Amino acid sequence: MSENTITQAADNIFIDLGFSAEEADNLLIRSQLILALQNQIKHHGWTIEQTAQNLKQSSDQIKALTQGKIGQFSVDILIAMLNQVGMTVKVEICPKVA
Repeated sequence: MSENTITQAADNIFIDLGFSAEEADNLLIRSQLILALQNQIKHHGWTIEQTAQNLKQSSDQIKALTQGKIGQFSVDILIAMLNQVGMTVKVEICPKVA
C-alpha cells in the first residue's frame, strides 16, 4: 500500500499553478472580480445579449466573461463593469505574511 502525501495549498491557487507571486496576485484579483460579475449577472437573470447591452460590451466579451477567461479582462474594465451593475469595489492592502 502506497502512502499519499497531502500538501497544504497556498492561499492563492495561482501560486500553486506556478505563476510568479506578482502575476498570481493579479490573477486572483481578476478572478474574484469576474466571479462577482458572474453572480450579479445570475442575480439579474440576464441573458448574454442583455448583459452585453447593460454593460456596453460585445456578446463575445460577455461570453468570455461567463466562461471565466481571465486573460481577456483588465482590473480596470472589470471594476467599471461592476460599477455598471451597481456594485462597489473596495481594496484591502495588507503586509505579506512571512
